[in-house]
Formats: sequence, C-alpha cells, structure tokens
Amino acid sequence: MSSLAARSPAVPPFGLPVVGAAAVWALVGAAVLAQIVYPLVPDGALTTVTVTSVLLFSAASVADAARRHGTRGAAVLLVVAGGGGLLAESVGLATGLPFGEYAYSGTLGAEVAGVPAVVPLAWVMMAWPALVVGRTLARSGVGVALVGGVALAVWDVFLDPQMVDAGHWTWADPSPALPLVPGVPLTNYAGWVLVSVLMVGLLHRLVGPSDGPSGPAAALYVWTYGSSVLAHAAFFGLPGSALVGGVVMGLVAVPFAVALARRAAWTSPSTRVSRNPTSTSRWSR
Repeated sequence: MSSLAARSPAVPPFGLPVVGAAAVWALVGAAVLAQIVYPLVPDGALTTVTVTSVLLFSAASVADAARRHGTRGAAVLLVVAGGGGLLAESVGLATGLPFGEYAYSGTLGAEVAGVPAVVPLAWVMMAWPALVVGRTLARSGVGVALVGGVALAVWDVFLDPQMVDAGHWTWADPSPALPLVPGVPLTNYAGWVLVSVLMVGLLHRLVGPSDGPSGPAAALYVWTYGSSVLAHAAFFGLPGSALVGGVVMGLVAVPFAVALARRAAWTSPSTRVSRNPTSTSRWSR
C-alpha cells in the first residue's frame, strides 16, 4: 500500500497545504489499533472505544483527503459526507425515510438534531475510502457513484447488526430482514444505497480529480472488510452477519483488492524494467 500512497498529486489543487503521508498513516494505525482493542475491553468501556475509533478513523479519512486534494478536499468531505449524513439521519428519525423507523437509545453521547454527533463522522470515515473504491473500479462519473455508493452501503451489513446488538439503536419493524441477519429491516439497506450513491457521486464531482488510489484509504477499506468478518465471527457472536456481510461486502472489497494488487505489480520497479523495450534483462536472449 505504501507505494500507492506515493502516487498522490505533487501539488494539491489551488496550491493549498497538504497533510504529510506519515501523519495520515499514523492516524490509520491509531484507528486500526482502536478497533483491535474494542473486543478486548470491558463492557463498560465499549462505548468510549467505539467513539474513539470513529473519531480516529474519520480523522484519518479527512487527513488523507487533505493530503490528496488540499484543504478544499477535506472541507468537501466534511460537508458532503458529514453534513449529508446528519441530514439523512435527522430526516430518517423524523419521517422514517429513507431507512425505516428507528430510534437512538442515547448511549452514543452528545446529539445534534436528535442524532449522535459520532454518527455523521461514521459517514465521513467510510465515504472517503468508498470514493477511492469507486474511482479504482469504475471510469465514468455514474459508474463511480454507483460502485462507490455500493461500497459504502454494503459496510452497513456489518455496522447495523453490531450497533443494534450493542443497544445503540432499535428498529420499530425489523422485518423483513436479510437471511441470517435479524433485527435490521431491508428498508435500511435500501436507504443506505440511495444515500450512499448520492453522497459518493457528489464527492466525486466536487473533491477534485485523482491520479490513482490513495494507499491509506485503500488500507482502511480492506482492513474494515477483513476485520469486520473476523470480529463478527469470533468476538461479537454474530456469525450470520459475518457470513452475509463477508459475501456482500466481499463483492466489492475482493475486486478492489485485486485491482490494487495488479496496480502495485504494474508499477513495481522490477515490472517497469521488464517492460522497458531497451532493458537488457528482457532482451538478453
């Protein structure tokens, strides 16, 4: 992944200052560490670790957006994903649309318009990696919005069952639900797809062009997939969401990981030498 990180634009848009790669990777490491610690702490500390994990992960995403696209990119991410997430959640609470009727239990700390402040940050933390996925796997603007939106929405197959099981929110009518994943209605996932496609499409349009996938964002997405499967299966007692989430999110995460591996192989020094028609290593025979 580190070789991908080096492919960020040399000068961000409008000459704005950027965050150093080392600082971004430090935030990525801290976010990963917080998620590793989560299943190991006492029950009384779980909410604190949950909030800390979201704060670190979202900070890593915002810092990486700033590294790639300057302060404008970071601001766009916060406004579109954070503001858009808050709007969608507050409308959802008031009307039941587009997710279905649900209620927060008041366990996630301070709230804005009835929505825990940490929730919009959760949209921020995964919207940036999802945009990178969309831009890696699709070429057109519509394709980026659709693929990136799905990449964001499928994460909720892990998130919602975990948060419902932890008691952070409840659904008024949790059926019909996905097979093996009770407690979360299908309307929720449909709402996630709608909001996510709009969100990623707007981010793609406003954040600025990219010359390749960001290493930190790619690492965050792949880590989220693998760690979620493991945590749900081995630590959270949620084998159904481990299986279903592993399959559904894997439809995006696995092709993304393959694309990253191919890009890394293509750009490796040894590969560049072997493909150089003037290279003696290729033409020595």
